[in-house]
Amino acid sequence: VQLQASGGGLVQAGGSLRLSCAASGRTFSAYGMGWFRQAPGKEREFVAVSTWSAGVTYYADSVKGRFTISRDNAKNAVYLQMNSLKPEDTAVYYCAAESGSYLPYNDPRRYNYWGQGTLVTVSS
Repeated sequence: VQLQASGGGLVQAGGSLRLSCAASGRTFSAYGMGWFRQAPGKEREFVAVSTWSAGVTYYADSVKGRFTISRDNAKNAVYLQMNSLKPEDTAVYYCAAESGSYLPYNDPRRYNYWGQGTLVTVSS
């Protein structure tokens, strides 16, 4: 699976952005699709995931109620709608795909495939 993230940019605090991740491959619906982010000097952290099973979603507490993950299996795409953005949301955002593991969804080691990242900068 190859992943291509896009949609990052510069936005003022309180604004919105929608990230997209296009995936190659014919079995996209069989993968859980996640978003992670990494700010300068910090470790990569979990943001959200849409599991393969019935589209169940999970969110990090820091983004719950502000971000929404969705997927379109017909288009092999996953999205991250980000509202009410804060300066602390500034990071490189990565999409990732997983095909099943004993590791929890918020563990980056669960994910087999990663996109190249797209930069989100939120100004105060």
